[in-house]
Amino acid sequence: MPSPVRIAVLGAGLIGGRHIDHVAGSPDATLAAIADPSPAARELAGRHRVPCFADIRDLIDSAEPDGIIIATPNALHVEHALAAIEARIPVLVEKPLADTLEGAERLVAAAEAAGVTLAVGHHRRHNPMIRQARTIIDEGRLGRLVAVHSFFWLMKPDDYFDIAWRREAGAGPVLINLSHDIDLMRYLCGEVVAVQAMDSHEVRGNAAEESCVVTLRFASGALGTITLSDTAVAPWSWEHTTGENPIYPQTDQTCYFIAGTEGSLTVPKLELWRNPAKRSWWEPFEVTRHIAPKADPLPLQIAQFARVIRGEEAPLVSGREGLAAMRVIDAVKRAARSGETVRL
Repeated sequence: MPSPVRIAVLGAGLIGGRHIDHVAGSPDATLAAIADPSPAARELAGRHRVPCFADIRDLIDSAEPDGIIIATPNALHVEHALAAIEARIPVLVEKPLADTLEGAERLVAAAEAAGVTLAVGHHRRHNPMIRQARTIIDEGRLGRLVAVHSFFWLMKPDDYFDIAWRREAGAGPVLINLSHDIDLMRYLCGEVVAVQAMDSHEVRGNAAEESCVVTLRFASGALGTITLSDTAVAPWSWEHTTGENPIYPQTDQTCYFIAGTEGSLTVPKLELWRNPAKRSWWEPFEVTRHIAPKADPLPLQIAQFARVIRGEEAPLVSGREGLAAMRVIDAVKRAARSGETVRL
């Protein structure tokens, strides 16, 4: 067995804390250090018996990690990832890659110029259920894709917004949450070529949007719709339907519907609906439930990042893939501001 790689985590908030626990528990990695100026981070570092630094440069100089996971607020991703790239350390940046398209482009260009591996934390691609969905589509079981719909409806509680940056522009569900769904829409349905969108700030009145409706045109000709809101009490979101993260109560509902000329697929249930004989709205349906192994994709992402650090394989989600998702997100934000169709 190869020796575990030493991974440091920058940021000890909601997602950073999960990364810290998973790195510490991984057979493929050891937790080298934590960087975060908060008292909670120091307490977490004490529990894991690793050093805690206030700054990424101190971490790099003192801990000398083999790889770094960046889980800081969106606006700091570029600054922190550039520091890792400058030190020639492979880096996994939480999604979104940056808070602006220009920042994401700068980061990818810097990594490629330096020859440093840049991975992006679109961890849902590591979920075996998504791999199975992709296989069903690639096998042609749905025929030609014609339509897709994604739900992200849930309620972020009031105290979530006690942290000031979560109320600011760029901290709403378009960047924080939609980036995951856009990545999976691209992975399952192909490249997006045109976007329309509307957003709303009406309930909380924060600079960060709280609801958004998006329409997509894919290169294949398929059309997509996405509705998202973090101020709706509802069971239709990835978080609540997949059971991926145990802190969210799991429902038996669906968050994605993917339709084709030969059948339609639901996610996460992987129910494939088809007409067994003639394709017609008068014909009965045959439904087949596909079963994928249950696995938390975050530890799978850590294991893959360890292999990437050792040079055994390329990142499942590269900086270029993260940049492609950012281009769609940027188009969504521009379309919402202008009311016009944005073409990519």
